[in-house]
Amino acid sequence: MSYPTPLFEKKLCPPDQLLERLSGFSRPLVFTNGAFDIIHRGHVTYLAQARALGQSLVVALNTDDSVRRLGKGSDRPINPLANRAAVIAALECVSLVTWFNDDTPATLIELIKPEVLVKGGDWAIDKIVGSAETLARGGVVHSIPFLFDTSTTATLKKIRATEPGHG
Repeated sequence: MSYPTPLFEKKLCPPDQLLERLSGFSRPLVFTNGAFDIIHRGHVTYLAQARALGQSLVVALNTDDSVRRLGKGSDRPINPLANRAAVIAALECVSLVTWFNDDTPATLIELIKPEVLVKGGDWAIDKIVGSAETLARGGVVHSIPFLFDTSTTATLKKIRATEPGHG
């Protein structure tokens, strides 16, 4: 038996198709980015809050090579880009998922010119990549405070502590 392709797969968008795909999206457009390696309550809360700031939410994921350059650990990301993208795309609040191989999403931000730029509360607004350009265009930038004390790094530390020979 053949099964239909899941609808969330249609939310996956290579960077070179972004402008074409976004042309019909409702504005204001919200943009955020990250590794989103092991999805937890903090991630989904943050993404839902980000979406509430506009009509459409674009999430740009670091590629696997980009995540490795972030210094999160030699075994990161745990989940490869295709898996991370599919999980994020499956969230109702997410309109489109793309990715970038650079160290920052600056090129994507300048390409799509979102009206709203968002990062998590560990980022000061003046340190958010693309904030100056977004503000100069009349957009807004938000640093959304964390509501839950969760992190992928802490989860991995807990898992590793239960492995034989680690504690």
